[in-house]
Amino acid sequence: MRPFLYQRANGLAEAVQAAATHDRGRLPPTMAAAQYLAGGTTLLDLMKLDVMRPEVLVDINSLDPAGTRIERRVDGLYLGAFVTMAAAGEHPEIRHDYPVVAQALDLAASPQIRNMATLGGNVLQRTRCNYFRDPSWGACNKREPGTGCAALGGVNRKHAVLGVSDHCIAAYPGDFAQALVALDAGVEIVGPGGPRLMPFEQLHRLPGDTPHIETVLAPGELIVGFRLPVAPWTRRSLCLKIRDRQSYEFALASAAVALDLADGVVNEARIALGGVAAKPWRAREAEAALNGRAIDEAAARHAADAAFAAARTLGENDYKPELGRRTLVRALLQAAQLSI
Repeated sequence: MRPFLYQRANGLAEAVQAAATHDRGRLPPTMAAAQYLAGGTTLLDLMKLDVMRPEVLVDINSLDPAGTRIERRVDGLYLGAFVTMAAAGEHPEIRHDYPVVAQALDLAASPQIRNMATLGGNVLQRTRCNYFRDPSWGACNKREPGTGCAALGGVNRKHAVLGVSDHCIAAYPGDFAQALVALDAGVEIVGPGGPRLMPFEQLHRLPGDTPHIETVLAPGELIVGFRLPVAPWTRRSLCLKIRDRQSYEFALASAAVALDLADGVVNEARIALGGVAAKPWRAREAEAALNGRAIDEAAARHAADAAFAAARTLGENDYKPELGRRTLVRALLQAAQLSI
């Protein structure tokens, strides 16, 4: 690990100012000289691998107490960005009213990691692509822009098939983000330009020709909270995750689904896919295929076919579209059978 400076921030304004002070080159947040430190379960790992090389770590664990709160508000449930994965996953209101969130968090990591990792950091975790995480590989546009993508012609069994480009096929690794996408959650952000609220679905960017720019966060901006809406489909929701092993592995394919049903007919469907896409993936084509239809295996398969119609494979990951389709079908049928 390279030497770095450590600075503890005592408030949001102080944290943002500290990050802005060191933002000399106006680099994207993933490459900025100053990095925010909360749980550190991803950042410190990548620093040890020499993938991320910050000059300053700004400790944000002593910021606004609202950041560690889970509270009911008029328009839904508020989750502070500094709430740990464990605290959110075990919260009774989340487990009852937003089961897809609790399940996604339970499936995401070991208890030790969940006790440390924060919700804000979790949604910003970076890909598990081996070429990204091993600096001895020179060709990685996400780590070193303009060097190429070794995975295109290399080992790509776990890589994305949706939202990829000729510059990057790395898969987004998280689970919680898919639950937020499926629920139409919002994300609260603060930064040098002040606070803002945006749909969580818009936070992450597709790789295009700039895969090192992973989100729409401006330099120095910080996620401070999430808003889960009140909606008829939040309780009939679930997360299904398919992986190589049952014990805390990253998804090969996953589905976060939320359904509003009336007499077996879909009023509204919310579907997000994980393990198969370059960012948390909202499957709007699948939703459109389900809305207004009675849900059965044929309808679920039709929706799954729509979800993966644009899939692009590269040899070792040829199996992923079919695995993704089967995962989504299974998730939809299980959600339809839930008693709420």
